[in-house]
Amino acid sequence: MQRWIKLPDGRFVDANRIMYIGKVETYPRIDEDGNDLGQGYNVNIGTDISRDNQLTLMGGKDEVLSVLKQILGTPAA
Repeated sequence: MQRWIKLPDGRFVDANRIMYIGKVETYPRIDEDGNDLGQGYNVNIGTDISRDNQLTLMGGKDEVLSVLKQILGTPAA
């Protein structure tokens, strides 16, 4: 049974195909004009061993944590 999760950039990934989740990292975010947008978060998600099947999930704290909770949570029956 597939469990589709929507990523912040609009793509979907099947949570059952995820093989590993990397370490959550932080970075400073700025816009095109150099204004501070706060702290950004990213995490690598792999659906296979090869590098071609890795996703980098980037966004704000709430966006990244929401997706990770959906991936790690159990599906509703």
